[in-house]
Amino acid sequence: MLRTLALFAVFAATIFDAAKANADDQLVVQPAAAGMSARKLARVDRIMQRLVKDGQLPGAVVLVSRHGQIAHLESYGYRNIENKVPMTDNTIFRIYSMTKSLTSAVVLMLVEDGKLNLDAPVSQFIPEFADVKVHTNNGGRTPKRPPTVRDLLRHTSGLTYGLFGDSAVDREYRDAQVLSPDDDLPAFSVKVGRLPLEFDPGTQWKYSVASDVLGRIIEVVADASFEEVLQDRLLTPLKMVDTGFHVPDEKSDRFATVYSADESDELKAVDLPETSSFRKAPKFLSGGGGLVSTIHDYFRFLLMISHGGSYEGGRLLSRESIRLMTTNQLSQDVKWIRFGDDIRHGVGFGLGFSVRQEMSKWDPDGRIGEYGWGGAASTHYWISPKDDLIVITMEQVKPYSFLTERAIKKAVYDAIE
Repeated sequence: MLRTLALFAVFAATIFDAAKANADDQLVVQPAAAGMSARKLARVDRIMQRLVKDGQLPGAVVLVSRHGQIAHLESYGYRNIENKVPMTDNTIFRIYSMTKSLTSAVVLMLVEDGKLNLDAPVSQFIPEFADVKVHTNNGGRTPKRPPTVRDLLRHTSGLTYGLFGDSAVDREYRDAQVLSPDDDLPAFSVKVGRLPLEFDPGTQWKYSVASDVLGRIIEVVADASFEEVLQDRLLTPLKMVDTGFHVPDEKSDRFATVYSADESDELKAVDLPETSSFRKAPKFLSGGGGLVSTIHDYFRFLLMISHGGSYEGGRLLSRESIRLMTTNQLSQDVKWIRFGDDIRHGVGFGLGFSVRQEMSKWDPDGRIGEYGWGGAASTHYWISPKDDLIVITMEQVKPYSFLTERAIKKAVYDAIE
């Protein structure tokens, strides 16, 4: 019986993939119509098929768009290896930190509405931040200036995650269980506001819970839940019908399994669709990593960004807001973004995306002006404005890896004619 059900799932998924029954159908063109070489894009297929065959990836979906048209959209391998359920372009993925740019976009919408000021102190919306201190070995001291909304957007606030280092502040974050799923956004924000800053705002870049704090600020300003505002201002206008904070029952058959390599480099399932925490509506609406989505949904968001804030004739964001999101907003003193000792030389940060400023040995196949980000289960995207190019790769592998992006990036750029 189980084998029959598994075979039926394979058959159904294959039929759906072949049909490409998606709202983006009209954007799919032959590569030449988008100024790309079909022969050279075929190299992307060979690379991806090899990664799956070699057991480095369970499965993945890759979308390549140029001039707003989809020149390449292919699925590889499986979204569930054990039951041989093939990966399809309508697969639902945990996008984790790819949530952040959506949160940033909503914040900038509220700025344009006149309801938020980028340089407003965080304490204006979350009172617990009014007495925030910078950690020192001799106790806390008053920061040279308070953290602002702008700091939260560019990760220069002095907040941290407690996940990527072992500083005294990191340890306090871990002890406080800052990202507890048992907290709602008000409780989370109170907890963070009572913890010390790691540095004076604006003086360093550090990845942090800043986007989650922004989710709470959105609630305060809009007088509605973060989920409601996100749906109303972004997901509905962009027809992001499969994006949300959980996967409902009627879509569960499209939800992918997360895998991780064990000591023998064999992929093992670590988060099954049927038992995943993403199967039920969460109490903690994480603006930093709480969403699931599909490659088509996320493409619509990036298409709006790359088109200067407009989508299907309507304007969601101004060109100035898009400029702030997609150009470096870090000072020369802050320089490049980093994760511990991993310095991403040449890469700055805007109000929502990382931005390539200079070429370096870090990601040598990248191009100046590229902006993008990724998620904890190794989902990736990058946009090259100069080439009018959008690339999204979706997979579900932990810990985070640049494997797919680095493997196909040169082949994608080489395919531009």
